[in-house]
Amino acid sequence: MKILGIILIVVGIVMASFTGFDLVTKKKVVDIGALEISADKKTPIYWSPITGIVLAVIGGVLVFIDRKNNS
Repeated sequence: MKILGIILIVVGIVMASFTGFDLVTKKKVVDIGALEISADKKTPIYWSPITGIVLAVIGGVLVFIDRKNNS
């Protein structure tokens, strides 16, 4: 449970720092025989920094509970 807590803390800090990214995909615009034209399409993926903070707190609680149970 300690390892899961540490992973959640790290992921939470990263999610609070970076609030999203753009996923780039190629989309076919024209396809006529040997001629093919494609365009890059950006799809934004965003989340709230509060989500990262909540994950970090949950990870901290898991680490604390694991430490308390091992004592």
